[in-house]
Amino acid sequence: MMRTVQHPPAVLPQANESCWCGSGRKYKRCHKRSEGRVLPGVVSPMRSVPSEIERPHYADTGVVEHWDEPRIKSPEVIERMRHAGKVAAEILRLTGESLRPGMTTEEVDAYCHQLYIERGSYPSTLNYHGYPKSLCTSANEVICHGIPDSRPMQDGDIMNLDVTAYIGGVHGDTNATFFVGDVDPQSRELVRITEECMWKGIEAVKPGRPISDIGRAIEEHAKTHRLGVVRAFVGHGIGEQFHGDIQVLHYYDSRNTMIMRPGMTFTIEPMITLGAWQHKSWDDDWTAVTADGKRTAQFEHTVLVTDDGVDVLTGGEGAVSPSAPWHR
Repeated sequence: MMRTVQHPPAVLPQANESCWCGSGRKYKRCHKRSEGRVLPGVVSPMRSVPSEIERPHYADTGVVEHWDEPRIKSPEVIERMRHAGKVAAEILRLTGESLRPGMTTEEVDAYCHQLYIERGSYPSTLNYHGYPKSLCTSANEVICHGIPDSRPMQDGDIMNLDVTAYIGGVHGDTNATFFVGDVDPQSRELVRITEECMWKGIEAVKPGRPISDIGRAIEEHAKTHRLGVVRAFVGHGIGEQFHGDIQVLHYYDSRNTMIMRPGMTFTIEPMITLGAWQHKSWDDDWTAVTADGKRTAQFEHTVLVTDDGVDVLTGGEGAVSPSAPWHR
């Protein structure tokens, strides 16, 4: 898949002059409204994965099939998921450490892809419903599912990296938001509170309790800081399938009544905004951005419900967010 975009000239027109893109519209009615926004670049072809690496069923066709996978995982599946979680956590940390201004998200994808291969794992996103890359790179106002492309990262960007590793027949899913260069205080605070929101949700995981407790905890913390909680994208069951049928809302809804049971595995991945929670989608059918163009951040862990609480399968030593900030 190739996606192209015209780039603006070095000297931009005045507001009432014709737009540089040739649309015939005034600049203020056309591209001026996009200044400072993340714009799409060129997307290169999919990368290959060595044949000796185990692949999920959709790897060659892009067609995702669903089956009735148990919500309660066996001890054997849990141990495989624990390993997949550690692999994903390491790849996320190393990829995040590589970010720098001027580096394109295409280069980020190439580096991350190699990290998967070196660990004998398959990038779960690659060809999932046709998704063309090995991770998601979501900058600034991009909420999620940003596709790595030719856009260079800018000094001051915040960048969410979403990594999922398929190894041992199961998936481990995690993400975090990183600083690129010198980031402004408001954005730093957004990222800090977003990480806290994720941990508030994780700490709400208790067997016998409704799963809505997670969303309640996240939403209460975000509202305390006058931040928005994206509603369109939710946490999900995970295991042998990338996305299982458990839905984890990041806001409170009394209808979200599923009872958490020991052995359940799912993701908690709140997307928190400086402004409105509503989103818009790009024409690529993947990239979601905030409707008002304000910045957003996200953190994610894969968790296991235990007999007395929760075990974070993508956390611990070596993870980007190893434990709750107030417990470190």
